[in-house]
Amino acid sequence: MRPCPGPRRHSGGPPAPEPRGCLYALSQPPLMLFLTFIAVLLLIGALHDLLVL
Repeated sequence: MRPCPGPRRHSGGPPAPEPRGCLYALSQPPLMLFLTFIAVLLLIGALHDLLVL
């Protein structure tokens, strides 16, 4: 069994970009607008089922 390799050293050049997590994706306005639109559609459907049917 080989030991785990240590952190990689970059030789020159620009620094490597840091990985972005899921919360970065959720902070984007277009995605939040889309998710809000889907949530409103689900809410309208649920209220229709509860109150009208």
